[in-house]
Amino acid sequence: MKIKGFRWWIIALIFLATIINYIDRSTLGIMWGGADVEGSIAQDLGLTKGDYGLILNIFMVAYALGQLFSGKLFDKVGTRIGYVISIGIWGLSSMLHSTARGILSFGIFRSTLGLAEAGNWPGAVKSNAEWFPIKERAIAQGLFNAGASIGSVIAPPLIAMLFLAFGWRISFLIVGSFGIIWIIPWLIINKAGPKKHPWITEEEKNYILEGQSDIDKKADVNAKGLSLKQILSYKESWAIVAGRFFLEPIWWLFVGWMPIYLFDVYHFNVKEVGMFAWVPYVGAAIGSVAGGYFSGRIIAKTNSIDKGRKTTIVIGGIIMVLGLIATILFASTALRFVLIVSTVLFGFQFAIGNVQTIPSDLFSGKSVGSLAGLGGMIGVFSVIIMNFLVPMIAEISYTPIFIAIAVFVPLGIFSIYFFARNIGPVEKS
Repeated sequence: MKIKGFRWWIIALIFLATIINYIDRSTLGIMWGGADVEGSIAQDLGLTKGDYGLILNIFMVAYALGQLFSGKLFDKVGTRIGYVISIGIWGLSSMLHSTARGILSFGIFRSTLGLAEAGNWPGAVKSNAEWFPIKERAIAQGLFNAGASIGSVIAPPLIAMLFLAFGWRISFLIVGSFGIIWIIPWLIINKAGPKKHPWITEEEKNYILEGQSDIDKKADVNAKGLSLKQILSYKESWAIVAGRFFLEPIWWLFVGWMPIYLFDVYHFNVKEVGMFAWVPYVGAAIGSVAGGYFSGRIIAKTNSIDKGRKTTIVIGGIIMVLGLIATILFASTALRFVLIVSTVLFGFQFAIGNVQTIPSDLFSGKSVGSLAGLGGMIGVFSVIIMNFLVPMIAEISYTPIFIAIAVFVPLGIFSIYFFARNIGPVEKS
């Protein structure tokens, strides 16, 4: 049996895994509520906004470490088994949230969830490097990132519906089961890489392999990847590390805190959060695909990876800054707020897919996941700092938080330009 366009089946499964990933991680915030929100986690267990910030940061610390460890894991065992381990653990962890009794139990389950969910990102970067030619990697990354946005679109109404029907404990059990079920089609479809997969056509295999860099073509699948010290000896690697440190807080501020913002500022209940919180992620989903398509078109026309990546990143950065300024000046109602945030997240996803693709532009084989994981880990560290500050600053106003992340955007773009003067393969072929 031969399937045309088989590489799109692989990215479709990863897209689906990413949707599940974001439904799982969004469940806690949407059902958290407050002391006055009937049946919410906070009311049921007597927990506070400070407790939420602590639990969120436990997740983020684990997620940061998971980015690094999972990058190495995927480089060692490959994407097929790497995903089974990753999504299996995060599915079980999500289900175990149903047994939580307080900060300690939530902290344990959020830590295992964070460790496992982190694998989705270096795993996807590595898979895209294996299954797509260079000119299509950004669009593949964009489709993958769109899964995060679609998951965030689906999560608020889905979780609100489950919460109202079954309560928060049963909701965790239902949501956690999605990932376990996903493993079945993944093992059936992803039998091997493009060089050996029995279902891929000869034409598509040649198209993928011929569209890869010389380093990719000559890479030995059995060869050992570079150590992190060796990877960081290349100045270009620091573009990923610094760029993601400054850019990641933009996304995570809204993923982690937007439900709480809607509870605090507009005095929403869980049902109202479910009605509004999905809107910004529609913009994010469109930005993911548009950014990948846009950079791919530039690369195809100019034959310049550098120009395609950087032009797209700059445009996304401008949109982000303008949107963040607008949240301060014009978000007088909840509807205006979520519409403006949809613009911010459009810009973020327009840019970030290209940032996340750079490791596969610079390196090949077993070094790609390691650099992608390291960049993700460093990016999460800046989010952890933000999560410690948000509860304290938000007691007075959320405005300083929006100003701070707006300043981070040009710093992230400058880092990419400074460290990666020319984005392209840095290893000797």
